[in-house]
Amino acid sequence: MASKGLSELATAFRRLHRPGSPLVLANVYDVVSAKAVAPLPSCQALATASYAVALAAGTSDDDLTLEQNLAAARLIGKVAAEHNKPLTVDLQDGYGNKLEEAVRLAIIDAGAVGINLEDYDRERKRFYTVDEAAARVKAAVEIGAKQGLPDFVVNARCDTLVQGGDIDEAVERGRKYLAAGATTVFVWGGGKRGGISRAEVEKLVTAFGGRLNVSLKWPSGGLTISELAGIGVARISVGPTIMLLAMAEYERQAKQLLG
Repeated sequence: MASKGLSELATAFRRLHRPGSPLVLANVYDVVSAKAVAPLPSCQALATASYAVALAAGTSDDDLTLEQNLAAARLIGKVAAEHNKPLTVDLQDGYGNKLEEAVRLAIIDAGAVGINLEDYDRERKRFYTVDEAAARVKAAVEIGAKQGLPDFVVNARCDTLVQGGDIDEAVERGRKYLAAGATTVFVWGGGKRGGISRAEVEKLVTAFGGRLNVSLKWPSGGLTISELAGIGVARISVGPTIMLLAMAEYERQAKQLLG
């Protein structure tokens, strides 16, 4: 059962999701990255990115196991606790019938007060139906409440666009996820598609009452944080971007040293 302090962190974390004044997350993936981000006065919370966690574990995002994901989350959770920052863990699709175990262990072992939950079943390579996905969102929220976190945050990821679907389906799914208890919906456009357009962001913000998470095209190439705030989004993240930038710089420095 979560402590009173963790419950208070969950409440504080939920309140950070304000349409028009978005929570900005510099996603982390291990102890080193967490220690770089957590002490920053501007850091309001820590968030993992499963893609980066997988790379650091020597595997791919599709092959990242629950055990590998939670192993990273536990270490990052210690850093979050040291700095009294909320932690949200990217639990991918919730690992099928392991959803309850995944959420419970993320809370108890890692001290998480929120998760990302996808609507695409990675093992069976298919979408959960909208009702199945909404039921899984509801279940995650209820599991959080049972662990003593009535304000447990679920950022429900909708993969409709990246899988070739249209914006109207994303709207339908997102509304169902919010009705099921999600705090925000993350509609991912993906790199091949070029992300989501300004018009799509505006449509989603209107449809979701601002409760939208957008992946920032950073450091350049897309809408800025201030522009997204002006449109009215509630949450902004960067996924594995900072890790990839850091590794490129690591390679550059190594080449200079070894050359």
